[in-house]
Amino acid sequence: MTNDNLKNILGPMRLPFLILGPACALLGIATAVWQVGAVSAFYSALAILGAVTAHVSVNAFNEYFDFKSGLDFKTKATPFSGGSGALPAKPEAARSALTTAWITLGITALIGLYFLWVWGLALLPLGAPGLVVIYIYTNWITRQPFLCLIAPGLGFGILTVMGTDFVLTGQYSLTAFFASLVPFFLVNNLLLLNQFPDADADKSIGRKHYPIVIGSKKSSLIFAASLALAYLSLITGVALGHLPLLSLLGLLTVFLAVPLARGAYRHANDIPGLIPFLGQNVIINIATPLLMAAGLFFS
Repeated sequence: MTNDNLKNILGPMRLPFLILGPACALLGIATAVWQVGAVSAFYSALAILGAVTAHVSVNAFNEYFDFKSGLDFKTKATPFSGGSGALPAKPEAARSALTTAWITLGITALIGLYFLWVWGLALLPLGAPGLVVIYIYTNWITRQPFLCLIAPGLGFGILTVMGTDFVLTGQYSLTAFFASLVPFFLVNNLLLLNQFPDADADKSIGRKHYPIVIGSKKSSLIFAASLALAYLSLITGVALGHLPLLSLLGLLTVFLAVPLARGAYRHANDIPGLIPFLGQNVIINIATPLLMAAGLFFS
C-alpha cells in the first residue's frame, strides 16, 4: 500500500479524535469492575474495538456526505471543527472514505452480533439504535435540532458506557446509567460548540441545529446548562449510592468547565476567540470519563 493510499484511508477517520470512544468504553469497563470485580479481558477489548470502529464509521460517513453535499467547500475549518479537509484536498479519496465507513460499520455490527449471541436479545435496545444513528446522523439527524443535540451523547454516553457495562456484566445497572449521563451531556456539548463556527455553512445545505435555529449566543446557554447537568449527574449518582465516592475525581475538570462556559458565551459569535475553548471542550470530554474510571477502578 502506498503512502497516498494510506492517507486516503486514514484522513477521513480523523485519527486525533478517536480517543473519545475508548475513553467512554473504559468508563463502562470501570463501572462493571466496580460492580462485579474481575471482568473478561477479551470482552473488554472487543467493547473498546467496537467503540473505535463505530467512531471511525460515523467520522467517515460524515466526511463522505459533507464532501458530496459541497459543505466541505463552504466550511471554514478550525483545528476542532469543520471536518478533516481530506476529501476536498483529494477528491479521488471519496470512494475510499465510503468504503471505510461501511467496513467499520460492519465490524461494529459483527461485534454487536457476537455479544447478542453471548447475552441474548436484551442487548438489542442499545446495539440497534447505535448502528442506525451512525448512518443517519449526517444526512438526517443534523436536520432535526433536538435530535442533533442529543444524538452524540446517546452514542458515546448512553450506548457506549451502558453497552460496555452490559456486555461485561450481562445486566443493566443504575451505576452504568448515572456514569453514562456524564459523557451524554459532555459529548452533546462537544458537537454543539463545534457547530458554532459551522452554522452559516451548515444552514446553506439545509442543516437545522440549535446554533442555526436560535443563534450561537442562546445556544451557549444550552451549552452551560449541559455542562452543569454533567457534573450534577455524577454528584447525584454518588449521593444515591450508585457510584463510589472516588468517582468524584471527575469533578476535577470543573476548573476547566467554568471558564469554558464563560468563554463559550463571551465568544459565541467570535470564532477566532472561540477556538481555544473548542480545545478545552475536547480536553474535558476526554479527561472527565477517564478520571471517573480511575475513581471506579480504585474503589
